[in-house]
Amino acid sequence: MAQTARESSDKAIGISVIVPMYNEAENVADLVRALNASLAEAGRSWEIVLVNDGSTDQTEAVARTIAETDEHVRVASYTPNRGRGKALRTGFAAARGEFVAAIDADLSYEPRYILRLIEALEQNPDVDIAIGSPYMPGGGTENVPWARLWLSRLGNMVLTAAMPGNIHTITGIFRAYRRPVLDGLDLESDGKEIHLEILSKALALGYHVVEVPAVLRGRKKGRSKFRFRATTLTHLAFSFFERPMLLFGGIGLVLIAIGLGFGLYLAVLWQRGTLNPGRPLFTIVVLAVLGGIQLLSFGFIGTQLVALRKEVYKVQRESRLLRRELRQGVEEGIEDKDSTPERVEATSHDGSHL
Repeated sequence: MAQTARESSDKAIGISVIVPMYNEAENVADLVRALNASLAEAGRSWEIVLVNDGSTDQTEAVARTIAETDEHVRVASYTPNRGRGKALRTGFAAARGEFVAAIDADLSYEPRYILRLIEALEQNPDVDIAIGSPYMPGGGTENVPWARLWLSRLGNMVLTAAMPGNIHTITGIFRAYRRPVLDGLDLESDGKEIHLEILSKALALGYHVVEVPAVLRGRKKGRSKFRFRATTLTHLAFSFFERPMLLFGGIGLVLIAIGLGFGLYLAVLWQRGTLNPGRPLFTIVVLAVLGGIQLLSFGFIGTQLVALRKEVYKVQRESRLLRRELRQGVEEGIEDKDSTPERVEATSHDGSHL
């Protein structure tokens, strides 16, 4: 169960920064110091929401010690470890800012880039999400292990092909959101796939995304939480889920090409008079072409299901916002009732008002 260090107040907050943490005791103090130094230049009030994702080291203790003396820091914590998605959802729910940013706890992105993301949102009223992107022109990487970097780039290339918007960096946590965007998204993921879920649902709902060049740096302290197999499988599955034609259409076209190629070969043999009607190649041609057509049909059906799923997202958003408005209305009604003094009327023994 999540617990916060201090209760939410009605004080207006300009920027909320969400930091998921799992066994990051070595980085907490440096992170908070760097965030405060950068956010102090924003000209807005700010808060830092440290979310302890079931750490087994001293992460929570260090965070709470800092929160006791730093009015900008709030702590949310739960056990056991649930994953980055759960941590982000917890942080989003606790955030009070007009703009909400998310960043890694290991300082792989310099906090000063947060101001650039916020600036991109402020200067472009039509933009709803700003992404810190190391893979777009102008971005870069420093001291990132080559295997992780290669896999990340390849994964983002595949996801870019699967998702609309020509976004270069889809898998990263480093983003800034307008508050209404998060209010309208019904998020479910517990793992790192939440980054993909957010973009998928946001784009389906018509929100606009912009990328801002940023530099991704290798971790200096603590252990990396990167998992090769899980990350690869998740990204591939999401790509096909987002654009089924990539899988079914690709394999279908390959089968049709193979069938047509063998068919052309059979036509040449028939033309030369050397064709043997009993060869199994006839069966292979028929199966390849029919199978390819069938898979293409699956791809078209999957595309229609994706379009239908986007309509479901829109209904979910309207339902979510309506529930929020109703809940706020009820809470305001209760507050008004509590703040209205009771009118006590005295009456005489004969029932007349005094």
